[in-house]
Amino acid sequence: MAALDTLNRTTSSDVVFDDLYGRITGLDLLPGTKISESEIAKSFGFSRQPVREAFTRLAKLNLLLVRPQRATIVRPFSRQLISNARFVRAAVELEVVRAATLDRDRSVDADLKSNLRAQEGAIAAENVALFHELDYEFHRLLCVAAKQEFAFDIIAENKAQVDRLCMLALTSKEAMDVLFVDHQSLLAALFGEDTKSANEILRTHLDRLTPTIEAVYTTHNAFFDD
Repeated sequence: MAALDTLNRTTSSDVVFDDLYGRITGLDLLPGTKISESEIAKSFGFSRQPVREAFTRLAKLNLLLVRPQRATIVRPFSRQLISNARFVRAAVELEVVRAATLDRDRSVDADLKSNLRAQEGAIAAENVALFHELDYEFHRLLCVAAKQEFAFDIIAENKAQVDRLCMLALTSKEAMDVLFVDHQSLLAALFGEDTKSANEILRTHLDRLTPTIEAVYTTHNAFFDD
């Protein structure tokens, strides 16, 4: 994804990476699925080198498991990796929200409000994929508002561990409604410069993943490697 790439350029490797990242986190490619470097290269009409580079980047995000002399597979879920990612994300995003409540870039306010309206529209249409994209953008905008846009690179890298898991659970209007209300409340606290409330709301928002992870572990245990 563009948010994970700090360079303003598009290469063949970027094209493959973006496509596979979307398919993996969107669960078009399920955990454990075998993926061939040569077949991917053929499907894009590229040489194997940019595909190999994309595979390496995805492996660093723990989305692919590249095994010498064996088939590369979409990496299964790992509760330990998910726990690690959640810890890092919470640490960074809590500081982002604190900074935003203390001294935000008010020019971002309109974009945040527009994003919330779009989320509401996605919920009404029961468009889970669109809501997921808007949720991603909402958290990026929080970093921009905090004048710490670089922080979203860290958040995005760690979100990758849980994004595809969330796609198994974020399938109902009710689930989207809960997250939307969190976003509304968080934005109200941010605009009200209420650091304490913003901190509490974000913690609650991020903690909603805990029962989701346990439920997915129970119902889709074959997708986990621990």
